[in-house]
Amino acid sequence: MSAIGDATVRMANQIARNFESRGSVAAVSATADHIQSFWDPRMKVTAFALAENEGSGFSPIARDAIQQLAAGIIPKPQSHATEFNDVDESGSTDAG
Repeated sequence: MSAIGDATVRMANQIARNFESRGSVAAVSATADHIQSFWDPRMKVTAFALAENEGSGFSPIARDAIQQLAAGIIPKPQSHATEFNDVDESGSTDAG
């Protein structure tokens, strides 16, 4: 896997791990919400392509969240931090 692919998997798994305590269903929604709200479109495309492979390294929560987004299933905001994105989509990436 490329350095970009490795970083994408690592970041998605870190996000998923932060939400694990909510339980699987809520963690998937929260992870998907974070990725949808804060990741650059290029990061999402990379994640979508990687998630198609069984051996991608995504945790089950991260994989399910990414697969939902790839299928067009966008969760409602899971926290006040992600509600701003409804305004204008500016400044909304983890990449800065």
